[in-house]
Amino acid sequence: QVQLVESGGGLVQAGDSLRLSCAASGRTFSNSIMGWFRQAPGKEREFVAGFVYSNPTAYYGDSVKGRFTISRDNAKNTVHLQMNSLNAEDTAVYFCAAARAGRVRVDDDYDYWGQGTQVTVSS
Repeated sequence: QVQLVESGGGLVQAGDSLRLSCAASGRTFSNSIMGWFRQAPGKEREFVAGFVYSNPTAYYGDSVKGRFTISRDNAKNTVHLQMNSLNAEDTAVYFCAAARAGRVRVDDDYDYWGQGTQVTVSS
């Protein structure tokens, strides 16, 4: 089993920045993919960012490309999501997820999920 705990959410104003963190514990060596997803009220879950551990390339959703950056600290089993130039459309619950294998952008391929952290951007 893998446990994921997100932190760093909060209420900010449009144009501000936030940094989310995801701490992984348990059988983390089994993970090959890490990702961030978000879900706003009344909307489907949306891919935000992710990476494959064996590949330095990071992947981003179209709506966040150029504003968000995903990074990893392998020594601490932690993944971060730096979010800049936030706007009201970024308001959502943000989830960290891990997969043993699969497609980075596809939420159904992920095996483990955190409880989520709320990000609210006021305009």
